[in-house]
Order: sequence, then C-alpha cells, then structure tokens
Amino acid sequence: MTWLWTWAGTCFGYRRNDSLFTHDGREVGRFDGDEIYGVDGRYLGGIKNDKLITKLDKKSRMRNAFTSCQSASYVPSVNRVGSVLPAGYEDFPEPETFP
Repeated sequence: MTWLWTWAGTCFGYRRNDSLFTHDGREVGRFDGDEIYGVDGRYLGGIKNDKLITKLDKKSRMRNAFTSCQSASYVPSVNRVGSVLPAGYEDFPEPETFP
C-alpha cells in the first residue's frame, strides 16, 4: 500500500496493486502504467513526481470500465504542501468528488 496526495497536497488515499482507493476505502480508479482510469473507463490522471495530477490533453482517453470494490478504510495521512501546477495540467479530483 502506498499513500498518494493530490498536486495541491491533499491526502487522496492509497494505491494497492493496480487500484486507487480513497482513504475511506472506495476504489475509484485503476492504473495503466502511471495513468489512472475511473470506474467508467475515463482518464482521471496520473502520477507525476509522486503526486496525483491530470494532464488536460489526455482527458478524452478511455479504457475498459470496471466494477469497483470496497477496501479498508484509514484515517487520512497528513496533507502536504502543494505545488504550482505546470502548464497543461489541472489538479487531480478531490476524494469527495467520487461517489
């Protein structure tokens, strides 16, 4: 299990194997290399410098949809200092934006 933060420094949740979970255990994405795709198959973002971030020109990418599962819930790790977004990127969605 590896904890992950958004570019702004919010503790998002964790990676277990090829799945991305919110800190409360909801599987919201699956990894394809360093890219993450949501339950409906849409591109959510990726990992850059060990943080979650979304590259704008990849937002139209799709992969296969999947059925999510529930995993362990944890108290979120401490937030980190955010970074300035590079051109062509936006911050990864916050965990609360996922159903």
